[in-house]
Amino acid sequence: MKSPPTSNEVARRAGVSRTTVSFVLNNVRDQGISEATREKVLAAARDIGYEPNAAARTLAGGSTSTVALVIPKAAHLYVDVFLAQLVASINEQCHQHGLKMLIESSDDEGREPGAFVDLVRSRRIDGLIVVNPSEAGRQYLASIADAGIPLVVFGTGLPDMGRYHTTGNDTSVAAKMLVNHLVGLGHTQIAFVNFAQPEYLAVNERERGWREAMADHGLPIDPAWCAYADISAASGYRATQELLARKVPFTALFAGNDTIAFGAIKALKEAGLRVPEDIALVGYDDIPMAEFASSPLTTVRTDTIGLCREAMAMLLALLRREPVPQVLYPERPVELVVRESCGAQLAKAKN
Repeated sequence: MKSPPTSNEVARRAGVSRTTVSFVLNNVRDQGISEATREKVLAAARDIGYEPNAAARTLAGGSTSTVALVIPKAAHLYVDVFLAQLVASINEQCHQHGLKMLIESSDDEGREPGAFVDLVRSRRIDGLIVVNPSEAGRQYLASIADAGIPLVVFGTGLPDMGRYHTTGNDTSVAAKMLVNHLVGLGHTQIAFVNFAQPEYLAVNERERGWREAMADHGLPIDPAWCAYADISAASGYRATQELLARKVPFTALFAGNDTIAFGAIKALKEAGLRVPEDIALVGYDDIPMAEFASSPLTTVRTDTIGLCREAMAMLLALLRREPVPQVLYPERPVELVVRESCGAQLAKAKN
């Protein structure tokens, strides 16, 4: 029986690299691939009868046709809209390539840190994507990477990033964009409720953006302006209550993500504060519910689905032992979405 065509054959026929084939067939955009090259790859695939869904049969050394998506805590799936979008997108990509996806958590209570490594040791998976790793989990990531196991880290902020194949946007840049927007509206006292505890590396990136933007404008930061939530809207509510209880004045609040912002709105309202008349509020992610908040949220829009496609394309290339960039920072512009919660419309009306 003749073996099915491979992506390597597509690359030879089209006269391009296997990485280019992987990006084209996985519909990964913004990699500098021209439409002419894209059409040439697609034509080559059609000519030899290559089917992307045959990917699972052509994995180098793969045996389970299963990849793991490692998230911090399983409970986050109940409360974090961004994470739910990410899981749905990765799962869709797996289906398209004939792979099964296994969801595993890394930091649930009652489990040893790095328990997900057992999936690799027991050969239950062929590769894995790790989302928002914690400081405690770094050592386990290092052991997996050093062993040559196909691994992609989704997100930025790893101090030793050069050891991993990584994709994602620098969230500190988007955080600066939000702070700059608030400063442009006249705010100098900007509090920050981060979306999780600082043990998670992506959390530190977002906070770094807030701190650096304040410093860029020569604005001091009161330590009492910073609080930490735990993913859910309820935790954002409690963290904002904590801020208010400190009795340190602020005129604007940067919520580490939109889910946290929903909790902040409730806490501010209960304290007799109006958004945006008394406190300007911004979020992060532009989740589908953001525009339906009681004060529609000003936020930043990120391309979650596009980033997931790129993470999966990297993992597929690693599974096939194809060359792939060590670190891929997609040139995806982060869009500032201005709505009512920041008070921009009030400022415009005054002028």
